Amino acid sequence: MSEKAVGTTEGEAARAAARSAPWTARSAVVWEALRELLAELGGGDRRDGGPLRIVDAGGGTGGAAVPLAALGHEVTVVEPSPDSLAALERRAADGGVRVRGLQGDTRDLASLLPAGDADLVLVHNVLEYVDDPQAALTDVAAAVAPGGAVSVLAANASAAALHRVLQGGVAEAHRMLQDPQGRWGESDPMPRRFTADGLAALATAAGLEGPRVRGVGVFSDLLPGRAYDTGTVQEEELTALEREASARPELAGIATQLHVVAHRPD
Repeated sequence: MSEKAVGTTEGEAARAAARSAPWTARSAVVWEALRELLAELGGGDRRDGGPLRIVDAGGGTGGAAVPLAALGHEVTVVEPSPDSLAALERRAADGGVRVRGLQGDTRDLASLLPAGDADLVLVHNVLEYVDDPQAALTDVAAAVAPGGAVSVLAANASAAALHRVLQGGVAEAHRMLQDPQGRWGESDPMPRRFTADGLAALATAAGLEGPRVRGVGVFSDLLPGRAYDTGTVQEEELTALEREASARPELAGIATQLHVVAHRPD
């Protein structure tokens, strides 16, 4: 395992030009939820308003870790890819925001970090790819302090089936709904997708309590591409729509991603 002290600016310059309006709207909803969670965690007796200890499991090149560190929190990225950690280090040099980078994955958390020490652990776009999502989330929960939280972001199987059928893939959509992994076939590039109930059950089985599920990207990916090409869709309006939709539990079933927040019991 390796460790590097890294930092960067709040943005992801290398990706900024490639980001579409749907991604901007989705990420804004996630960040608003995280800011609310940070305020909740920071107001407790554990940190008393001081910096939170945050772990980003599978944090890649620092897309989430960087803005969290810029807010003054103590952030550690645990990432298996040396290339991603190197990119994180370059961003650190540019921005001067300190983030600790550790090479490893969820199964290494117990050997890399003190047990029960983190106020918040992010598991964003990770459970789709690990060998055993339940074991991974259990390892994550063990790293969280009593009263701390876990934030999970994962692909929604039901929404993926909807998007598939809108593209004419009726048989594939049907297979996705029947498949326990939410896949449309052997050539599906996504190893697995989840349902809201499935993610909540994983969190509960990992020893976390009170899982709250919200949808992220309810309408963004349903808009035709020409709506963006012609400029008829404004990013601010779409973000406001996604913010409203994320607050409605009945719409989570058609959201591109599911965001689950659960806490470790005190």
